[in-house]
Amino acid sequence: RDDLSQVAEKVWVERYRYTDLLHTNRGNIIQTSSEVRGKLPEDWHTKVGNILFSQLPAGSITGAPKAKTVEVIAEAENYDRGFTGVMGWCDGNQLDSSVMIRFIDQEEGKLYFKAGGGVTARSQWEKEYKEVQQKTYVPIR
Repeated sequence: RDDLSQVAEKVWVERYRYTDLLHTNRGNIIQTSSEVRGKLPEDWHTKVGNILFSQLPAGSITGAPKAKTVEVIAEAENYDRGFTGVMGWCDGNQLDSSVMIRFIDQEEGKLYFKAGGGVTARSQWEKEYKEVQQKTYVPIR
């Protein structure tokens, strides 16, 4: 909500913490999501790229304060994420986008499976590592 309020005039939570059941080749996984909406300014269609880029990396990963967290992530990863991790569609009248926490990225003819997650001061590294292992599956039925 905080990130979206930087570019939208009105922001609200349409659906909070709903779950979806994902069927994978390793069994079922429960995915938790929230749907946040906002009213963009009239000229939003002239700056779609800037709007999307301003939302990255996702607040669900970085938390707050975002600027400092992004600095720490960049230092720890030593990797330029580029414009990855977001998807959506725009028909000129409506924009619908999502943050991808699992996706396949193609770089220089090679495919990389990427999965995201967040670690906090209260995280237990063993549980976080196990969660990353559970997330990093190729969703083949």
